This record gives sequence, structure tokens and C-alpha cells, in this order.
Amino acid sequence: MIVFVAFWLLVLATLALDGWQTYRAKPVRAWLLDLAGLAVQGALIPFLQIALVVAGLRWLAPGAEGVLQVTSWFGFALAFVGVDYLYYWNHRLLHRSALWPIHRVHHTVAVMDVLGTARNTLWASFAIVYLWAHGALLFLLGGDGAAGYLAGVTLTVAFDMWRHSAVGPRPGSLLSLVLITPADHAWHHAAGAEAGNYGANLSWWDRLHGTYLVRDALPSAIGKAAGRQPLWRQLLWPFGEPG
Repeated sequence: MIVFVAFWLLVLATLALDGWQTYRAKPVRAWLLDLAGLAVQGALIPFLQIALVVAGLRWLAPGAEGVLQVTSWFGFALAFVGVDYLYYWNHRLLHRSALWPIHRVHHTVAVMDVLGTARNTLWASFAIVYLWAHGALLFLLGGDGAAGYLAGVTLTVAFDMWRHSAVGPRPGSLLSLVLITPADHAWHHAAGAEAGNYGANLSWWDRLHGTYLVRDALPSAIGKAAGRQPLWRQLLWPFGEPG
């Protein structure tokens, strides 16, 4: 429910900022990529975390279910901070040449817009740590720890949508000392910009590893990839040259 409300609040905020301009300007191909991605990440991936990862672990190690009895706050930190650090490195790897095609479709977004949050090749989620880490940790955690972990996952999803929107503080805000804001993530998507700002929730990891991009204005253009591949290739087989 929290994720659902956050999604529609960001859609309404986008409409309040520029009316229908953002959505009218979106090509049909972009709508299809975005809606397909939202369906996969919003429905299929949560199902697979239960049906594939959790069910598989129940078969392989039934005695390990709920074995980690921790507090709700520890469970929350594990999801919001611990898995966030894993994602930082996962995201950096996806920008390496060998794995870049898997992630390239996500960088065809031309405007920071919540609908583009899940734009991806349809099976790209299998290369992202969330599917496997969340499924495994929800299997291993018990009681309050599992509840706290789910709260951390929920907030991470809400933040994921927020940082892909244009709704947020100005570049260089105090909030950026802790979080990856929409302005920070816009520079990750900026056309022609150096790679950086790989973090999801927290800006700490980029600052720690020297990949944080300090900017005092928004980028003039968004989108690193031309995206001229046929739609079916963008959805199913993004390898090869983009145009």
C-alpha cells in the first residue's frame, strides 16, 4: 500500500509540476518499455522471490527458515543499508562493458520520470541483487526481523521511484549528504556525464569509494544510450550495438 501510494503521489506531483507535458512527450516505444518494466518488477519479481528463491531454499534447507532471530531495527538496517551496499557494487558492475547491455535499456530514459523507474530488459532483474538477497533474507529471518526487513524493502522501493522522478530538493542539498536524491540520480542518467552516483538509498557508498558526482545544477540532457534497437531486442535481447 505504501509503494502504491508513493507511486501515485509522484505521478500527481509530476502533473503538478508541468501538467501533461512529460507524459505527452513520451513516445509509444517508451510507454511500452516503462509499462512492461513496471509489470515485471511490480508483480513478477515479488512472485519469483517467493516461488523461486524462498521455495527453493525451503526445499534445499528447510531447517534454516527463520533461523536468524534479530530485532526489527536490525532487519530494517539489513535491507536499507546492508543490501544497499551490495546494490552499489552490483550497479557498478552493470556499468562495466561486459554487463552494460543488460542495463543499457534503463539508460534510454530521456526525462526523469517515475514511470521509467523499472524500464529494463524484461529479464534484467535476474542480474540485480535485490531478487536474490531479498528472497534469501526473508527466508532466513524470523519474527520481528522479517517485519523490519520488509519495512526496509518497502522504503527502498519507494525511494527508487522517488529518485527517478523530478520531485526533490535542488542539487547539493543537505539531504544529499545522506541520500541519493533525484538530482543526484539525474546526473547518473545524464547524457555525456562521467559514471557515478551508483547508490540507491544512501550516498555514503559513492562518497566512500570516490564515485559521488558533486554538481550544483541539474544536467542539461538525460540519456546515455540512443535506444535505436528494435523494441523486441530492448525487451528480450539487448546485446549488440544500440543503433
